[in-house]
Amino acid sequence: MPEGTGYSYNSSGTNSQGNHYCSRDYGSGSSNSNSYHYSNSNGSYYYSNPNGSSYYNSGHGSSTYTPPSGNSGKK
Repeated sequence: MPEGTGYSYNSSGTNSQGNHYCSRDYGSGSSNSNSYHYSNSNGSYYYSNPNGSSYYNSGHGSSTYTPPSGNSGKK
């Protein structure tokens, strides 16, 4: 793990369409140890967080946050 970060990188990259992804390992102490995020060339992005929550943004004004409990809130 890089010092002070609390995670190590699993993988990251950008595909031929310009979509980026990054996967991180937060270890066994987190609710979601293999967290990741991706961002797309159309402006949308998604985060799967180490606490079990997730966040999606369409890039066009709408977003959805899902807390660790699983009840989503759309904006």
